[in-house]
Amino acid sequence: MGPNPLVGVIYHWIGGFASATNFIPFRGINRWSWEIYWLIQGFAAWIVAPIVLASLLVPNLWGVLEAAPHSSIGFAILWGALWGVGGLTFGLAIRYLGIALGYAIALGLCTAFGTLIPPIYDGSIRAIATETSGRIILGGVLLCLIAVAVNGLAGLSKEREVTPEDKAEAGESDYSFGKGIAVAIFAGIMSSFFAFGLKAGAPIGQIAKTELIAHQRLDLWQNLPVLIVVLWGGFATNFIWSVILIAKNHSFRQFAGEPGKNPMHAGRSDPTYAKLPARTLISNYLLAALAGVIWYFQFFFYSMGQTKMGKYDFSSWTLHMASIIIFATLWGLVLKEWRGTSRRTKWLVTAGLFLLVSSTIVVGYGNYLKVNP
Repeated sequence: MGPNPLVGVIYHWIGGFASATNFIPFRGINRWSWEIYWLIQGFAAWIVAPIVLASLLVPNLWGVLEAAPHSSIGFAILWGALWGVGGLTFGLAIRYLGIALGYAIALGLCTAFGTLIPPIYDGSIRAIATETSGRIILGGVLLCLIAVAVNGLAGLSKEREVTPEDKAEAGESDYSFGKGIAVAIFAGIMSSFFAFGLKAGAPIGQIAKTELIAHQRLDLWQNLPVLIVVLWGGFATNFIWSVILIAKNHSFRQFAGEPGKNPMHAGRSDPTYAKLPARTLISNYLLAALAGVIWYFQFFFYSMGQTKMGKYDFSSWTLHMASIIIFATLWGLVLKEWRGTSRRTKWLVTAGLFLLVSSTIVVGYGNYLKVNP
């Protein structure tokens, strides 16, 4: 099956919805420290789900990985590890800015770096800029960044207008635009390295494609082995940091339902910190694992969408990031993160959302022109 940018855009939208939704199960987890549920969701997202799905869909998976160039695997893991640092700080950006704005700022920067640096690095940006289709795609990337700026203005406006009571009701008691913007910038830059990992792992995808064609399977799945390797790097970073926090906070026993420490009741019994009931403990495990599986599906569909975008598949990163921001913004509206804001602020949010949707259409159209000149 050949390129089909329209189908690719749809795949990227589905992946964006999965990414924007993966934080929702965390809201139902009770009395677990961050490092506990983060490690569980990471194991589900970065180890279990990629291997299970790739094993089901790609024949001779481990043979493909064994045949891959060592340099390709090494660099894919390295970029994945650097991306993992961005993932760690991304959660903090969400804490300070909320789902809608945190996604918009962090992923906006991630969009710019992840989309433009790979073709700049390999020199293909010049050829892209000389073709009409390439210029349209670059225009779509610019439109996406303008949308991010509009969302940033909405965030500034929100900080001036929303009362502490409204923030608490929306689950944003830690909202801080200043802290959040600093963390989001760092997270966005580091998170863009995932695109570098996918680029480094391209030879693995080509070997998988040959194997899929030989077994008369769809080449739609060719990038699933690449995801396995990149996510190994991401898991390593997150695992190390989670273990450090577990040791520092003495939270290891929370895996078995033991209570965390409550500094306000040192040396005294506190019913709020009693051992978790078995039902609640099981629920925590399931919710954390569900969050991880939902997260993985963003790149499951990303890998499918990338195979449909044609020669300029570098634009897949823009489509993916814009789709995440779109659905994160919608989740922010559903969760009433913008309650208590003025009409002007709501108009800015609406304009940012409109521009983001428009950017995905423009990028998709540019790819369509390249495939169908």
